[in-house]
Amino acid sequence: MPDPVKYNKKFDQLSDEEKELLDIAKNSIADFVEHSPSVSDVNYATRNAHAKTYGVAKGDFLISKNIPGQFQKFFDREKYALTIRFSNAHLKINHHKKDIPAYGFSVQIKEENGDLIANYPLVNFPLFPINSVSTFLKLFTSVNRFFIKKWSSFSLVSQILKVIPSTFTGSFLKNLFKLWSKRNDFLLSFDYHSVGAYRLGENMIKIKLRPKSVDRNYGKKLEVKEALENYLRNSDFTAEVLIQICYDLENQPVNRLNVEWKKSPFIKIGEVKIDQNNLLDPRSCENELLSFNPFESKPFFQPVGKIQTLRKEAYKVSMQTRLKINKLLKYK
Repeated sequence: MPDPVKYNKKFDQLSDEEKELLDIAKNSIADFVEHSPSVSDVNYATRNAHAKTYGVAKGDFLISKNIPGQFQKFFDREKYALTIRFSNAHLKINHHKKDIPAYGFSVQIKEENGDLIANYPLVNFPLFPINSVSTFLKLFTSVNRFFIKKWSSFSLVSQILKVIPSTFTGSFLKNLFKLWSKRNDFLLSFDYHSVGAYRLGENMIKIKLRPKSVDRNYGKKLEVKEALENYLRNSDFTAEVLIQICYDLENQPVNRLNVEWKKSPFIKIGEVKIDQNNLLDPRSCENELLSFNPFESKPFFQPVGKIQTLRKEAYKVSMQTRLKINKLLKYK
């Protein structure tokens, strides 16, 4: 294989126009979170994405014994403690209807002493339909304002129409069809992905979590939350942790998120393990207020790319607003 492309700050840089749009989006995030108790009909302020929690569990990240030597310096222990949150991607908590099959598998990795190593919010769809930062920020702002009744549906539809052309790639359509064919499958049977790239030292990588021996038809007649809880109370869960390395920007583009990386083999670096009956109370204040901001990770594990860069301020504003509101509501 050729030498990997090294990380450079240029991959993250926003234009002045994009920074202005980000400020507008941040205001819409704070506004949405402030209204989220009424939007979702709950007694606490929710996240402005992945608002619904299916479960929270403790787990371990077991490092592969034959991990390539170049990565050993980043993972110098046999295992690390994990906190894992399972969620639905929708901004609004759905209490009655069937959820769309857009799931989150967010992982927090910590040292033995409790110090944070990295946050990885993973999802069950490997691509993102928007490459343009400006287009994404305008759409995201319109979605937030639509849910709090400060923008018309016509405005939202006009922004959605601008996104559609970027979904017409072979990779995106293939994965969309795959998701549709698995729409009724058990949450833990999906592969989970980092939508964008992350640093691993000076290298840039994508991450994939591949479950082992999970029946896709498990809990067919149960609600997603109930099926997940039943499974984790009675069974161990194991998933392989695989990475791809960026070797050239043509085949592994950092800022084109609507195509899959090609010509970069998956490398196994370890496994995620959740022992049976290791669930935590998802409604406890401590667990509801968990943050999976990937920019809180150590520098050599942080996100890469322009769309990823938006997460830094978005997570910060969302978390600050949630903390403020939930303290006033005295959420427990």
